[in-house]
Amino acid sequence: PGKGPLALRVALETGAGFDLTEAGTQKRLAVYVVGAPQEVPGVARLGPDPLADDFDQRRLAELLAGERRQLKGALRDQSLIAGVGNAYSDEILHAARMSPFKLAASLSEEETGRLYAALRDTLTEAVERSRGVAAGRLKAEKKSGLRVHGRTGEPCPVCGDTVREVSFADSSLQYCPTCQTGGKPLADRRMSRLLK
Repeated sequence: PGKGPLALRVALETGAGFDLTEAGTQKRLAVYVVGAPQEVPGVARLGPDPLADDFDQRRLAELLAGERRQLKGALRDQSLIAGVGNAYSDEILHAARMSPFKLAASLSEEETGRLYAALRDTLTEAVERSRGVAAGRLKAEKKSGLRVHGRTGEPCPVCGDTVREVSFADSSLQYCPTCQTGGKPLADRRMSRLLK
């Protein structure tokens, strides 16, 4: 379709149809016509649904036990746990009072319990907030419920400290130093290079 956001136009025999658009510069959209969702490669490799009835604290502990990555990266890995992206991983870690850089495999039982509760509560609340909201308003609704993600420079709603950011090549994370890192700002390599 060219350089515009239109990626696919579907016209049905009934005369109805829809346009599928993709904003941004990294065109990654894929469309599949399948008999079952598991036939889509990305769906087939999804990890467990963290809101499923059988997803308990023990299951979370098992998933994180062998993870040598930081919590932020582990939570965002769709093949480990489905449905937690950049924004909600920030929110979950803030609610759990954990550093995004903490190693996933190093959690104590008490920390795993806090993370599990934050994971379930944050996602359940997000689902409830979005229930019945028109598709065009979902992004605004999501943002209105976020405490730290996308709020760099604003006061933390829990303690009042300033929400900070760490930037990466293709994303960023937001956190509260007081609530999550014992008052210590995390290193932002991008900013550190600029200050030299």
